[in-house]
Amino acid sequence: MKKNIAVIGSGFSSLAASCYLAGTGNNVTIYEKNETIGGRARQFKKDGFTFDMGPTWYWMPDVFERFFEDFGKIPSNFYELEKLNPAYRVYFGVNDFITIEDTLEKICTAFENEEPGSSIKLRKFMAQAMDNYNIAIKDLVYRPGVSPVELVTIATMKKIGQFFSTISKDVRREFTNPRLISILEFPVLFLGAKPSNTPSFYSFMNYADFGLGTFHPKKGMYSVIEGIKTLAEKLGVTIKTNQNVEKIIVTNGKASALQINGEKIKADVVLSGADYHHTETLLDKKFRQYTENFWKKKTFAPSALLFYVAFDKKIKNVDHHTLFFDVDFEKHSQQIYDVPQWPEEPLFYASFPSQTDKSVAPEGKEAGIFLIPLAPGLDDIPEIREEYFEKIMERFEKTINQEVKKYIIFKESFCINNFISDYNSYKGNAYGLANTLMQTAFLRPKLKSKKVKNLFFAGQLTVPGPGVPPALISGKLVAGLIEKEIKQ
Repeated sequence: MKKNIAVIGSGFSSLAASCYLAGTGNNVTIYEKNETIGGRARQFKKDGFTFDMGPTWYWMPDVFERFFEDFGKIPSNFYELEKLNPAYRVYFGVNDFITIEDTLEKICTAFENEEPGSSIKLRKFMAQAMDNYNIAIKDLVYRPGVSPVELVTIATMKKIGQFFSTISKDVRREFTNPRLISILEFPVLFLGAKPSNTPSFYSFMNYADFGLGTFHPKKGMYSVIEGIKTLAEKLGVTIKTNQNVEKIIVTNGKASALQINGEKIKADVVLSGADYHHTETLLDKKFRQYTENFWKKKTFAPSALLFYVAFDKKIKNVDHHTLFFDVDFEKHSQQIYDVPQWPEEPLFYASFPSQTDKSVAPEGKEAGIFLIPLAPGLDDIPEIREEYFEKIMERFEKTINQEVKKYIIFKESFCINNFISDYNSYKGNAYGLANTLMQTAFLRPKLKSKKVKNLFFAGQLTVPGPGVPPALISGKLVAGLIEKEIKQ
């Protein structure tokens, strides 16, 4: 029997879930509070420049392929993909960098040039990372986190020790060169936790990096959102923007309606891909599964200070993705996780999509996205944003050995207050709930409400975790649980 399913939010998890649910014949309507869809993956355009406001890395192409394959499609039906070479560049000082290219063979050569003998260790490390990837991404992450039994397989039992060691320990056991250590620890930052708190099993992120490579969808990550939107609408999904959900109405223990912009809209099932903590505040207190104290005790992934900058020149000595590790990695991490504060000397990341994609900036000009990871919940005021822009611009010019600041046409910033106002993000976090050992799989907030029938959740605060590929998977998992509920 067809059900009327109301979906809150239009990020990757909501769009993915909507496709699956509409594909089985349900009436699905997405309600998005902002003017445009995409959640954190929105787009900003100005004066001929285009910026991805959120995710800029396209990793794990097989997850995207698997999603579209479920509907008899392939990604190229919706957007054009290019493998980047180099994948990215990592700066450690003035004109001092290591380039990560597009194959493991080339990366081994770069390691060997940095430290003789390291390529042998890297191949060994990557063999295990690939094995973990095949177990995790091709199997475990497609389980809904309902029970700890989901993690118990012959393959995972052989890996049990990796759940009680850490990425940091494993990397440092094999490598002593601090630059190579930083590069190998970098991918797990996408999981939202320090390498010293991330289980060894998550080395599958290194395989996603070195083994599968880094890609760029033409016209940016938003083209992926637009592609999934096209698929959703073909399947019959209705998408409505400027729809602020004010309350989830519960009748006889069931989610029965949403109050949106003062109007009551009935639904048989409610699915929220919006911030999990915020979604529960839309319920009367007795229907909430998790207390404020629960959320306060959780380890959240960082927030971010972002700058979208238009330059009136092409910038030299940078790649599409460029990391600036020219300051103390550990100290910045401590100032995110251990003693939350504005970092004294921040690491930062810069993306220049116009190095690859002519569509995102006028000819002869450059679009730059700069990101500083931050602890969530910090005081966010314009003066601090400006102070940090000056800090990173000074280092940026010095490190790449050229003037750029005087060529700025415009810049826009986005930080903690924006994450809260635009996405109702808990403490303004950018990436969700970190994937630490005690926040993995069945230990994360549940996809299905334990207190309200027909109420479900998806996205980065639930299973399987932060990141775009996990968000797509989250949508598939929750759709499966909803279908099961409908049939009962």
